Amino acid sequence: MANFTSFLNELPDPNTAIGIGGQALSTSSGGTAGPGFASIDFSSQAPIQISRTNSGRTITRGIAGHKWTINIKYNPMTREQFEPVYSFLLQQKGRLNPFFIRLPSHLSSRNTAFTSYASSNTIDSASAVNQGTDYMLQDGHSSTETTQPQPGDMFTISNSADSLHTKAYRVTRVMSNGTHNSALHSAPSSTQRLIYFTPHLQRSIPQNAVIDWTPKIRVILKSDVQQYQLGTNNLYEFALSVEEAQA
Repeated sequence: MANFTSFLNELPDPNTAIGIGGQALSTSSGGTAGPGFASIDFSSQAPIQISRTNSGRTITRGIAGHKWTINIKYNPMTREQFEPVYSFLLQQKGRLNPFFIRLPSHLSSRNTAFTSYASSNTIDSASAVNQGTDYMLQDGHSSTETTQPQPGDMFTISNSADSLHTKAYRVTRVMSNGTHNSALHSAPSSTQRLIYFTPHLQRSIPQNAVIDWTPKIRVILKSDVQQYQLGTNNLYEFALSVEEAQA
């Protein structure tokens, strides 16, 4: 083993191993991978206030920011499987310190060709995009039209000038050079895509902000109490609830 300069800030899972010092450490170097999830309850929360006039007219408005909430349940675990996860969460001191989670359902795109392409190519914003926008033009995509992200894929944005932009976004529409709404948009080039997403952009971004298609969601525990059950079979039963916590 070797000395390290930072602690792991991502929940241990089958793709993320942790050393006994709390550092990120591959299993080949002695780290312990976390267990997989038995089930995930994933929710989108965007509080809306609704008012109705006497005539029946409906008026709606957003009253709070958007957040993702995630409830994770594990299969019964041995102590060797349980301790890396529980110790990691206890070190977070309840809801005091945010950490990151990768959802196994969003480690790759629904389109396997795009997953392969994005892993070896840089995709970024084609121009500056203002806060509150719900779409962006992206550069660096494949010239093969079918090699593109799909609705339901998720991404985060890396902006070297704004480390506080940690929001995770979910794709809702994808438009290309050959398939786009010409009433609203000019045709993207063959290596561009118009990506609609939810929620609306939380912070403005500059041109060339990098898009990460294997996103980590920044979260915080929803409760100060982290409880587990140990059965007569010596297996640990555990679940946790987290909610998105933007920087």
